[in-house]
Amino acid sequence: MSGVSPATALFLPSPSQGVWHLGPFPVRGYALCIILGVVVAIWWGERRWVARGGLRGQVSDIAIWAVPFGLVGGRLYHVITDPARYFGQGGDPMAALYVWQGGLGIWGAIALGGVGAWIGARRAGLRMPPLADALAPGIVVAQAVGRWGNWFNQELYGRPTTLPWGLRIDEAHRVPGYEAPGLLFHPTFLYECLWDLGTAGLVLWADRRFRLGHGRAFALYVMAYTAGRGWIEMLRIDTVEANDVFGLRLNVWTSILVFLGAAVYFVVVGRRHPDREASVWRDGREPQPVPEPTDLR
Repeated sequence: MSGVSPATALFLPSPSQGVWHLGPFPVRGYALCIILGVVVAIWWGERRWVARGGLRGQVSDIAIWAVPFGLVGGRLYHVITDPARYFGQGGDPMAALYVWQGGLGIWGAIALGGVGAWIGARRAGLRMPPLADALAPGIVVAQAVGRWGNWFNQELYGRPTTLPWGLRIDEAHRVPGYEAPGLLFHPTFLYECLWDLGTAGLVLWADRRFRLGHGRAFALYVMAYTAGRGWIEMLRIDTVEANDVFGLRLNVWTSILVFLGAAVYFVVVGRRHPDREASVWRDGREPQPVPEPTDLR
């Protein structure tokens, strides 16, 4: 480890590979992390949804709408906020479709995934706010799991550090200007993973303590997540100048605006609806009880 100072004698390694092949089929670590995160979100969301008064299987049915919408939204946000990578000089427009290479913006995933969930919920006759509350902890844990996909791809790391948990990045994955031997980088994927797990714990505690309803548990998740995402984003060095607005990364501004919107929603709805919903069903869509069979003897 020539060029590494004594303070950085310890470090986090990057994986030796992020793709394995089963015959002609590639198995990508990034994709596995995304899939595992989706499974966790559906499994945990199902349990919480049933506890709120929903029916088993409804979250899985809604996921059929939400997951594809979320993947499309996440990719669109990533491409729109970093167009030079695909449409600038030397870019490859077709690479905008290569989701397996990384690049899913959480803001687009949540926004368009929410649209898909709303469609699924409306078709099933369900209220969206209690559904969002039930899904919130699972969603943020899914984000924590998905962040390890960035580790497999050696992407979205932070600026150089001498901390003992600095991340080693192979030279082929270095951002231009950071090719010096011995450099270690902030493992921002790990920071966000830990922050996400803490956010899930906060939402669970608050939901049980205050019986949050009407979308307030989801709003709390958004507030906590964006508070952490803002400072973690400031550590990252994969900045394109066009993505800077008044000296801050676009994602930092997005975090600030989304945090404020969620905070306003949390306060206003809390004053109007301090109690949890009595029913998760839209008016007139409650399942009718099955009549008991009549004894005809």
